[in-house]
Amino acid sequence: MSFILRYLPCIALCACILACLATAGCSVLDEQPAIVPGLSGDLVVHFIDVGQGDSILLEFRDKTLLIDAGEREMGEHVVAYLESQNVERLDAVVATHAHSDHVGGLAEVISAYPVGLFVDAGQPHPTATYENLLALIEERKVPYTVAERGQTISLDPDLEIRVLNPASEPLGDPNEDSIVLKATYGEISYLFMGDAGEPAEESLIGAGLDLDTDVLKVGHHASRYASSAEFLAAASPAVSVITVGAGNDYGHPHEETLERLEAAGSRIYRTDRDGTVVVSTDGETLAVTAGGAPSPAGVQITGLDLRGEEVTITNGEAAPVNLTGWTIADEGMRNTYTFPVYTLDPGADVIVHSGEGDDTVTDLYWGRKAGVWNNDGDTATLADANGTTVSTLER
Repeated sequence: MSFILRYLPCIALCACILACLATAGCSVLDEQPAIVPGLSGDLVVHFIDVGQGDSILLEFRDKTLLIDAGEREMGEHVVAYLESQNVERLDAVVATHAHSDHVGGLAEVISAYPVGLFVDAGQPHPTATYENLLALIEERKVPYTVAERGQTISLDPDLEIRVLNPASEPLGDPNEDSIVLKATYGEISYLFMGDAGEPAEESLIGAGLDLDTDVLKVGHHASRYASSAEFLAAASPAVSVITVGAGNDYGHPHEETLERLEAAGSRIYRTDRDGTVVVSTDGETLAVTAGGAPSPAGVQITGLDLRGEEVTITNGEAAPVNLTGWTIADEGMRNTYTFPVYTLDPGADVIVHSGEGDDTVTDLYWGRKAGVWNNDGDTATLADANGTTVSTLER
């Protein structure tokens, strides 16, 4: 008896560890993936900065999937971003739920691109924005399906995309019945929580689903009512991305949620501070780029004629570069030119003229009646569609 009593604490500890390992909520043996700079993997996930809303682009080899598109006024911004990534079609579009900060911009996107499949939460939500979106999907004859736990979205045999929420019996709230997806490539997984909060998290845990993930799209813009300690113990994310607008009226992200994410040991990225966040993987390791996808290094301002009012842009890359939504600005950003839909061929130049004229392959026109550039000296700045500076030239 004394022998048993002596080792009882150890026996109890081992039993506790084994019980923990038997559940989805324990990460004792989990190894977080290495996060390395400059990785270019098969799976690239773009958490697009659309202010207070969600829009996420998944690219896997030559396949694409878009989750949400922010508010209505963000539709054009999302289209410009997709064009900057040379997206030509969307193999699937997912509307996580019917709230406008998720589906508002989708009509603009669906009007601009061929869509292979539309995946909907299927909730009754009689708003004009949502009903008009469904009418557009029907008009364009886009294949339509309602998501349910256990389904998969097929893009490529090497990429598993599984629906974890909503369950067959919905919880009855648009946020809690958000579509939750888990994408797995090799040893790396991403968990996209939409606006799901604690009731949805409890449903996921209660169903015994594997929630362990490497990258977490934090639910409901990091509301205090999402990302519970129990859920984060089950997910144990290495990287957490919060899609949120600066100075929003909801107070997102809430401090207590940030504290729970930090306690879980996760690296936290926020679109209100970091801009668009891109997380790529080769199936074993991760790379994170904050501020948007890396811009092509070979695109440069190679000429600035102050008196002639001309800026020359050269593409030194081996592939065409989509400049749609890129900008040129003078010193102090007093004047800004935004590129229309335009692709610059490899090795080619384009001249941006300050005055009026008809755009051609080699010449674009700002349309200004007065000069832009200071003849006594000025600086031209080229920025990509995310607002990231690509090149500057001082004269």
